[in-house]
Amino acid sequence: MSMAGNLRKVARLARGRRRVDLSHPARSPLGSSVVNCVVYRDGERVPEAGDLVEAVTRVRKARDGFVWLGLHEPTDEEFAGIADLFDLHPLAVEDTVKAHQRPKVERYGETLFAVFKTVCYLEHEKLTATSEVVSTGEIMVFTGQDFVITVRHGRHGSLGPLREELESDPGQLAKGPAAVLHAIADHVVDDYLSVTDSFQEDIDEVETEVFAEDGARVDPGRIYQLKRELLELKRAVVPLGRPLEELSARPMRVVGPEIQAYFRDVLDHQTRAKEQIAAFDELLNSILQAHLAQVTVAQNEDMRKITAWAAVIAVPTMVCGVYGMNFQVMPELHWRFGYPLVICLISAVCLSLYRGFRRNGWL
Repeated sequence: MSMAGNLRKVARLARGRRRVDLSHPARSPLGSSVVNCVVYRDGERVPEAGDLVEAVTRVRKARDGFVWLGLHEPTDEEFAGIADLFDLHPLAVEDTVKAHQRPKVERYGETLFAVFKTVCYLEHEKLTATSEVVSTGEIMVFTGQDFVITVRHGRHGSLGPLREELESDPGQLAKGPAAVLHAIADHVVDDYLSVTDSFQEDIDEVETEVFAEDGARVDPGRIYQLKRELLELKRAVVPLGRPLEELSARPMRVVGPEIQAYFRDVLDHQTRAKEQIAAFDELLNSILQAHLAQVTVAQNEDMRKITAWAAVIAVPTMVCGVYGMNFQVMPELHWRFGYPLVICLISAVCLSLYRGFRRNGWL
């Protein structure tokens, strides 16, 4: 039977009962969207988890441990059977498959649904007006009493290293699915701080160039690009504050008081990242205003130079214009030394004007 057929079989099984019949022999194969399916008991990884239904069956029969199912960009068909198996709310399922959601935490019965925006700093040799600095993705987390389902969207934000880190700390992992939810939130927020540190380097580079001697020649598009990328980062970081406050303070059955203390630490880190972003935004505004002021000053200097040279050129233009009228009777028109005298006079006046403008800083 095909994967889709087996998933539909699981879906029919779940719709037939509000709770899954754990003794049923139905099996749900791990499709291409499934990254991993692992059972944990007492903080230790169970070596042979089997397929999804078998793993859930063993956990619920033993009333001990939990299942961690990881997926990457599942389709509607691939996620339908999983949603029915774990009795996930249709609204949360729709948000999970379609993605592009704001960071949030919602409760559906005994299941907690959380959305985290992931960020990644994109390395670039030189910042340009079109450089992409920040790439974003999403991680959706369903947390129940005996399961954790993580759905990742985007090319980055892999949870493999996080899983290995948790497995190296059985004491923390033994605290259940809420410990996994905390680890994911902590991992996401740590990435925020890492990206803000890298962002600081780009801002410092632009700031140094703007306040250099030829700062007026800096492309303002680079500053606008940093502001656009900072806005993308802000959309990921700032909305997460309220969900973290709920996880750290609001009573929840899935998240016990012991884990809530850990979420308060994550909230502190998120607040730090949010404050850094606000400071970056103000700094970029100041850099942009300073750059525009430099451009204005440079334009004024250019206008003064143009005006000074125009004044110098106006002297020979005026004299030549007078003697170019071709009247028959004009002073010194037929005098032998008239032409040398006019040339010397023009040169003297032009030289005086030039020295005056140089002395006043116009040339």
